[in-house]
Amino acid sequence: MKTFSFMAALALAAAGTAHAAGDHKHDDHVPRHGGVVVPGKAADFELVAKPDALQLYVSDHGKPMDLSKASAKVTLLAGADKTDVELKPAGDKLEGKGSFKVPAGTKAVAVVTNAGKTLGTARFTLK
Repeated sequence: MKTFSFMAALALAAAGTAHAAGDHKHDDHVPRHGGVVVPGKAADFELVAKPDALQLYVSDHGKPMDLSKASAKVTLLAGADKTDVELKPAGDKLEGKGSFKVPAGTKAVAVVTNAGKTLGTARFTLK
């Protein structure tokens, strides 16, 4: 009986180790482009804010999305300054170019539409 219990415990321990070493996707919300990531119900959003461009990457929880018919309106709030920016498709992202105040702590709200339907709203705090 002791041998059976020992073998059962050993098998259980080996199964737990194999499960822990499996391919887990815990990095779905890690910035892939150097921005700030916000998960949403329909999609995940990553905002990359530079003084000369705003880029919004949208993915279906880690999988690429067709953004050819997408757009976004981003509102930047930096201190007392408020700026609205329209983002248009640019390859694998939505992008707007211009001159933007984006110091650390800037708040951003993005409303994203795709094919005429609202995909989601994301709120960011820039680092």
